[in-house]
Amino acid sequence: MTRNSKLWFMVLCGAAVVLAAGCSSMKTPATASVAVSKAAVDNAAGAGGAEFAPVEMNSAREKMALSNKAMAAKDYKLANDLAIQAQADAKLAQGKANSAKAQTAANALQDDIRILREELDRTSK
Repeated sequence: MTRNSKLWFMVLCGAAVVLAAGCSSMKTPATASVAVSKAAVDNAAGAGGAEFAPVEMNSAREKMALSNKAMAAKDYKLANDLAIQAQADAKLAQGKANSAKAQTAANALQDDIRILREELDRTSK
């Protein structure tokens, strides 16, 4: 081998090592994002997201399914991106569900206050 051949061989080996390390390091963040996003979807479903924010819940579930398919296909960048989007949709669904529940509780409290006022007015006359 000539000196130039050895140099090119070393450069190619180095590039291959860098490329392999870059590809394998993407798997860890994607795996973590998928796990966090699955927990977010589960939490949103438990908070009533399917009832109070069905569009967002469906979107989150669809993106999680696509993210899992991308993980199986070893497309870690796509899996990570979809997992992050699913997490955002799930958090929105959970927020909408919590807001709707709080509004329902506030309305019930207002009804109770109105009834108490009517009762006070009736007994004071």
